[in-house]
Amino acid sequence: MPTDRELLDRAHQWIAPYWNAEHLRRTLDWLFILEPQASLALRLAALTHDMERHFPGPDSPRLNVQRGIPDRLYEEQHQKRSARIVAVWLTEQEADLALVEAVRDLVAVHEWGGWPEADLLQAADSLSFLEVNVDRFIGRGLTGEQGFTPELVAVHFRYMAERIRIPRVRELAEPLLRTALARLQEQTVIAASAPVDGRSGGSR
Repeated sequence: MPTDRELLDRAHQWIAPYWNAEHLRRTLDWLFILEPQASLALRLAALTHDMERHFPGPDSPRLNVQRGIPDRLYEEQHQKRSARIVAVWLTEQEADLALVEAVRDLVAVHEWGGWPEADLLQAADSLSFLEVNVDRFIGRGLTGEQGFTPELVAVHFRYMAERIRIPRVRELAEPLLRTALARLQEQTVIAASAPVDGRSGGSR
């Protein structure tokens, strides 16, 4: 059976090829800030919670902003699929069954929280999102990807801060949210004023 350090090292290696691995690493960093004595299960959940997105398949959930922000159906499917994939990976590493179950249970609620450890995971996820994923979502708003508009991106940013269930962590999220919204406004103005076919976009 692998040691705690071995499992964490393997998890770092496993997530490395994922296109948004930095978000997972920063989630773990924020977890240590919020709870320096976080359990191994919580650390592994923080480091792997989105890994279903690295393994697209016919059962991959599809975000639909027309269902609202948050898209609860997408969140539920995303959580459950990630939990299954992470549990399979941990089992392949010969991790203790109780640890596999604890990590699976945490990943399965990482968007929503629900008990103290799950709330810490959700909070760390939100803080990392507001650091790492801001420009990616601004890009979606400016291009219309997945149905996003700049206005909907702003709604999503606010949701990611406001969903945090731990009051002391909401205070940490406030400056990150302000920075994200300011960045969104800045990039929206730049995009609106960019030349289009040799004309100023500001005249449209």
